[in-house]
Amino acid sequence: MALLILGLVLFLGAHSTRIFAENGRQAALERLGDKAYKGVYTLVSLLGFGLLMYGFDQVRWDSPALWMPPVWVKHVAALLMLLSLVLLACAHAPRNAIKAKLHHPMVLSVKVWALAHLLANPRVADVVLFGAFLLWSVLNFRAARKRDRLASAAGEEAGTLLVPEVSMAATWRAVGIGVVVWAVLLSRGHEWLFGVSPLG
Repeated sequence: MALLILGLVLFLGAHSTRIFAENGRQAALERLGDKAYKGVYTLVSLLGFGLLMYGFDQVRWDSPALWMPPVWVKHVAALLMLLSLVLLACAHAPRNAIKAKLHHPMVLSVKVWALAHLLANPRVADVVLFGAFLLWSVLNFRAARKRDRLASAAGEEAGTLLVPEVSMAATWRAVGIGVVVWAVLLSRGHEWLFGVSPLG
């Protein structure tokens, strides 16, 4: 469990500077430069991700179950994952209306992903992993929306507020990609990648 927790601290800590230390992040960028900062950020993130994945794999099946989810919970989790994967696709597709409306679909995707897996997986290690990601995503989204409001107010004051251009074709394309990935994972993809069938 220690490796899992250490990995979470490193990985989520590296991704939390804009939540808890925006000024410190800016100071580090100025001191190190963009490339060096991103290099350190990437190394810490990769180390943390490797540790949390290894630590989770080591303790997951040995950790005690806290509850026994009924069968229907897995179906709810599968539907939530459809939403998560659509949001993930929209985060990377330019000019789609969902990203223009929500602003941070990637963080919302992580939030829904974590909630879905927390509902369907009752063991202590699952709660530690997915609960940590759920808490991080809630805090991250709140901080991001605060920055949006400040930027919007500044743009309105300066008369430079821009409305992003959207395309319904791009929107439907992103939704379609999310649905296809979801269908692949729901059939055999998730079992092949992670050794667990989403519907049991």
